[in-house]
Amino acid sequence: MKQLEQIAAAANFNAISVGKLSELSDYVLELGPDVKIPGKVFGGAALKATGAEFSFQMFQPGTETGFLHTHKQHEELYFFLGGSGEFQVDGQIFPVGEGSVVRVSPDGRRSVRNNGDTPLIMLCVQYRGNTFTAEDATDGNILNEPVKW
Repeated sequence: MKQLEQIAAAANFNAISVGKLSELSDYVLELGPDVKIPGKVFGGAALKATGAEFSFQMFQPGTETGFLHTHKQHEELYFFLGGSGEFQVDGQIFPVGEGSVVRVSPDGRRSVRNNGDTPLIMLCVQYRGNTFTAEDATDGNILNEPVKW
């Protein structure tokens, strides 16, 4: 089974690689002895992320999540990086493909499937909903120092 690779780390950052997106199918997420999800890997713990979680997932043609799910507090952003398929939220089904982005609130009953003929590649970012404020939008600081490579 494929493993995340640490690229670099220091006091203020961590960097990892999941590898080539075309090789995501080499990952298997084990949620228990009877629950194994092929093509999915979480990365938040490896990065030591403190405010969000993320996962990459590859759905082979004809596959799907196989269940609906919600969250207690977490909103999710789904970024589709390749392939095509369908997404479902609260019974509404719509097409997704490379370049599609879907936001789902915690209560949204969601699922995804690949009804195309190439792998559907997805990045999902999970974070606590209803926490981003107008003040957060101006949180960045541009530093007055040159970038040195």
